[in-house]
Amino acid sequence: MSDAPKDLPEASERRLEEIEHGLFTSDLSVNEFLLVKEAGYHPLGLVMGSSIYHTGIQTRKWGESQELTKLTEAMYNARELAMTRMEEEASELGADGVVGVRLDVNYYEWGKDAAEFIAVGTAVKAEDGVSRRNALGKPFTSDLSGQDFWTLLRTGYLPQGLVMGTCVYHIAHRGLGQTLATTGQNVELPNFTQALYEARELAMTRMQDEASRLGAAGVVGARLEEKTHQWGSHTIEFLALGTAVTRTADEITLTPPVTIISLDH
Repeated sequence: MSDAPKDLPEASERRLEEIEHGLFTSDLSVNEFLLVKEAGYHPLGLVMGSSIYHTGIQTRKWGESQELTKLTEAMYNARELAMTRMEEEASELGADGVVGVRLDVNYYEWGKDAAEFIAVGTAVKAEDGVSRRNALGKPFTSDLSGQDFWTLLRTGYLPQGLVMGTCVYHIAHRGLGQTLATTGQNVELPNFTQALYEARELAMTRMQDEASRLGAAGVVGARLEEKTHQWGSHTIEFLALGTAVTRTADEITLTPPVTIISLDH
């Protein structure tokens, strides 16, 4: 085994050494495990990355909708650090990619302005010996389930990376006059509508930009998550996530996986 990256703890090196000696670990279900194998990939081990990140002070105007760029940068950088460390572990195992990636955020009592960002997934390697790493030479990452991963490969596409875009946005408070003017009426609140619309668009655009840098043909499984974290009701993060994919040269016919049914006689 090569020297572990300096960014990873010693315990990680020992765990990866055990995996290299044949003891694999995985958070895939039994069905997912079998489908990943049927797709031509061998699960190597559970890999993860973590980053505890302190967010700086961000000023905001009470009555003005605006992106909070310092918080946006912090939330993106923290996730990127966790993802990079997970990729480093996968590289240590000689993996072609990581499937079933989960990105979680945890808060603790001892760090009011800090959060732990965790990336976890199962490292896999192609059984035919042909490298399936992405355009950047790194193991591909994907949040697709084992079933979706099998289907994607069978339809002639290959994951390139888990792409994301984020935007932390402060939504202006309404003044007393605005509130009284709409009391008891059915009416759109244009300042809220426009603020949330713009925030979502920024997150989606940034996700697409990441996919473009990977040379992807598209993004599958895209979703848009809304999180208030610990900032209060008028500050919200929009996180866009999805798996960037490219078309492979091979045309593959989709056939259902083999199912073995046990019959009692």
